Amino acid sequence: MIRTVVADDHDVVRKGVLYLLSQEADIEVAGEASDGREAVRLVESLKPHVLIMDIAMPQLNGIDAAAQLAAAAPGTAIILLSMYSEEEVMIRALNAGVRGYLLKDSAEADLIRAVRAVASGKTYFSPEISHLLVEDYMRRLQSEGMQDSYRLLTDREREVLQLLAEGKSNRDTAQLLNLSLHTVETHRTNLMRKLGLHNIAEIVAYAMRKRIIS
Repeated sequence: MIRTVVADDHDVVRKGVLYLLSQEADIEVAGEASDGREAVRLVESLKPHVLIMDIAMPQLNGIDAAAQLAAAAPGTAIILLSMYSEEEVMIRALNAGVRGYLLKDSAEADLIRAVRAVASGKTYFSPEISHLLVEDYMRRLQSEGMQDSYRLLTDREREVLQLLAEGKSNRDTAQLLNLSLHTVETHRTNLMRKLGLHNIAEIVAYAMRKRIIS
């Protein structure tokens, strides 16, 4: 069973998400919250597999809540629901450790797939978000005259690239690959330098373009 917590300050939206989840035999709702601080407390207490949270939450917004939980509850994958598709917001969310980002107007169609994806260690974005990330990355690639240097990566750097793009932290990656944290950080620095990447959003966009992740 995939244990979930749902956090949204709008009762109608929260109840709608809860209803969608309740229709699935492999998903269990462990709790619900109406503000960001309550969501953090619930996740720290219940340790669910997945937290589904609105980005615009009272008391503590979804991105800052995600950043707190990345350290306090690293085993919980976070999906943000948002009305916003701006690049700056998505970069902040990804850097906070979010593994899923759904636009509210497509959440009904994508929510269950997203829950199952992030629970299995993958990332999931609304199709519009995926396209925007790749398009923004391609525009920057063209404007800066950069070359695609994937062939220059070592096998280990490619492994690190995929795990980071899937939402794993440096520490998670080190444990999965049986490496020291320092070694993973070095691989991350080197692969980002070779590929001309500057943040986790660009790592995700690059991995999508290369079909490393879907």
